[in-house]
Amino acid sequence: MADKTVAPLSGRAIVTIIGSDKVGIIAGISTAIAEAEVNILDISQSVLREFFTMIMMVDLNGAKVSFEELTNQLVAKGTALGVRVEIQREEIFTAMHRI
Repeated sequence: MADKTVAPLSGRAIVTIIGSDKVGIIAGISTAIAEAEVNILDISQSVLREFFTMIMMVDLNGAKVSFEELTNQLVAKGTALGVRVEIQREEIFTAMHRI
């Protein structure tokens, strides 16, 4: 029988949120992250007219869920809030944006 315990995630990840501005986006996404026991290291958000954007750097050390499950939870929360949520491990994000 396979051990079904979740190995803790390590490293950092970048979470991006984009959509129409409305009350509760920051609270909803932050709550989903906190429930997974993922720490928010840095956050930047802005509203350009009616468009909301937010970027977070999170610490995956100590997460109680897998990266895939965290991704699914954040996407589901984003769908419920009417925003698009993406998460990438820091290494992937850095490699994709290297000049």
